[in-house]
Amino acid sequence: MRHVFITGASSGLGQALAQHYAARGAIVGLVGRRESVLRDLAHRLPGTHHGYAVDVRDRAALHAAAADFITRCGGEVDGVIASAGISAGTLTDHGEDFDVFEAIVRTNLLATVATFEPFIAGMRRARAGHLVGIASVAGVRGLPGAGAYSASKAAVAVYCESLRNELAADGIRVTTIAPGYIRTPMTDGNPYRMPFLMEPGAFAARAAIAIERGRRYTVIPWQMGMVARLMRILPDAVYDRLARNAPRKPRQSPPGDS
Repeated sequence: MRHVFITGASSGLGQALAQHYAARGAIVGLVGRRESVLRDLAHRLPGTHHGYAVDVRDRAALHAAAADFITRCGGEVDGVIASAGISAGTLTDHGEDFDVFEAIVRTNLLATVATFEPFIAGMRRARAGHLVGIASVAGVRGLPGAGAYSASKAAVAVYCESLRNELAADGIRVTTIAPGYIRTPMTDGNPYRMPFLMEPGAFAARAAIAIERGRRYTVIPWQMGMVARLMRILPDAVYDRLARNAPRKPRQSPPGDS
């Protein structure tokens, strides 16, 4: 991809993906909330890139950033990666968690929709382009204590599946990437063992291969893909027995998205 628009670029998976594509000569639109971090990242990356200090929950601001990047790229944006995401433990019986639940859904799901919206018309005219949604292994089955995060990531996967089939006739590809445990600020606070923990640079390299190959859905790392397949086929009664005592992510106000 030559011109790539990436949300969540100021840290974690988004930053790793930005570094990967910039190193391969792409012009990258860097979207995140922290202007100083984006400015520093743009200066460190090889080539010329464009930073946008935007809260992805602000649809109008996100669309304005997308429009500017499209203009700067001469209307030829061939890749969009919706990588912004937040996570926090949530419990339905704690009414104060509703705002946290809403923030997670708005950031992880609705901002993915808003990220893709401005680019589809141009990609349809070009009959080319690639949209990439970041789901999660946590969206394969509902995790206790993480209802908001699991639900939002399951929704991202199903949304991208719908979008993939809506746009297939227009030459636009849609890929869903479901990460397992990747070493990022989001996972740094997890108070439990994280099997197959992967470094963000290694994740970005494998994600880029999946995108280049036009994979519809892929889990990274592959070991977590095996776990995900097993989770899908487990009978509910068996899954429930295993899940009830699983470690939980702490309840907290969610951090700002990257």
